Amino acid sequence: MRKFTLKYGKEEMSFSVPAKQLVHEIIGKEYPPINDIPQAVREALAKPIDAPPLGELVRPGEKVVIAVSDITRAWQQMPLVLPEIIATLNKAGVSDSNITIIIAVGGHRQNTEQEFVQLCGKEIYERIKVVNHDAFDTDNMVYFGKTSLGTEVSINKIAAEADRLILTGGIVYHYMAGFGGGRKSIVPGISSIKTIRQNHLWGLGGEVGAGSNPHAASRKTQGNELHEDMMEVGGFINPDFIINMVPTPDGQFGGVFAGNWVSAWKEGCKLVDQLYGVQIDSLADIVVTTAGGFPKDINLYQTGKTMDNAYYAVKKGGAVVLLSECADIYEPEEFSRWFQYDDKLAMEKALRADFGIPGWVALKEVECSSYATYIMVTRPENAELVSKTGMIATTTIEDALRIAREKCGVDNPSYTVMPQGANTLPILR
Repeated sequence: MRKFTLKYGKEEMSFSVPAKQLVHEIIGKEYPPINDIPQAVREALAKPIDAPPLGELVRPGEKVVIAVSDITRAWQQMPLVLPEIIATLNKAGVSDSNITIIIAVGGHRQNTEQEFVQLCGKEIYERIKVVNHDAFDTDNMVYFGKTSLGTEVSINKIAAEADRLILTGGIVYHYMAGFGGGRKSIVPGISSIKTIRQNHLWGLGGEVGAGSNPHAASRKTQGNELHEDMMEVGGFINPDFIINMVPTPDGQFGGVFAGNWVSAWKEGCKLVDQLYGVQIDSLADIVVTTAGGFPKDINLYQTGKTMDNAYYAVKKGGAVVLLSECADIYEPEEFSRWFQYDDKLAMEKALRADFGIPGWVALKEVECSSYATYIMVTRPENAELVSKTGMIATTTIEDALRIAREKCGVDNPSYTVMPQGANTLPILR
């Protein structure tokens, strides 16, 4: 037998599977973390990819806007990054009073002043003007025109009218846009709600009943209409410079990529593939995975990433055992409300009428459950909402494995174990 211990909330759960039936253990690559982040940022700003050094790009007296991801992306550790960017701007003759940090909230809620401090660091917050983007504030947008796919592009006025626009962010796999980072700072980051919704509708198939768009998937950019439309939106405003980070599997900085907003981002995507894309030779009858413990398994919304990654490792009609405590299972409310619909089609129709990422994630979870049997190990009080996704809720891993063996319909099932289910993407050779 082969024993595994996976994270669950702030604890762990152990189980064993027959060694001969184990086909894959899917884990991210070990990678040396960056120990001195400010130094790495300074080097990236001085020797950028396909762009002049930031200090040579800007001119004295120019108005510079820096887009920073919102509080849901606090792992990007911007208090270590922003001081280096701003010191470079100051040295080039751009004063603090000519710099604005815009929190690229997209369609998310406005961030608080306290969160500004957390995101930017106290010193920067006290020196530099920090503002929220408000996607619903139509008076403070600049209209640029339409993309070839028909998206009407309106961008935050402060960013649109700046002499220089700098994007910051992080790159990981994104299960609708292919990869995070890069152009996502523009759309949804600082775009109008109309632009965001029109773009994000490409996360659905071409007609009612088609469900989610199979092209809008993790790692996929070529042929992914949603990503290609995002790139066109970014092209209207053509950001001057980008600084994107790639995290290691244990959450430290693996790489800093600065320079041209397209090619520096693409270089970062290559590192994401190197760290998190795991080649597999076959699909398994049973996949056992974890969302990664607290805070990655805080709610069902966050758990969707793990469900989607496991989908790529399991045979159709197989079974997935998923560990996710979900201490706040109903959060955020705009996610859990999507399970009021009786079936997948009703959910999809409502999503087409009023698109939101939480609704898309809810639809994807229901689709996962119709492809394979998903059994979720979670708190007993979570059973009602879990059942609405089509998953089977249980409280022990022993029960979950027993149900998985019954449901997969194979006497000696093959197993794949994914201890880093939220981050690692199985790629079938």
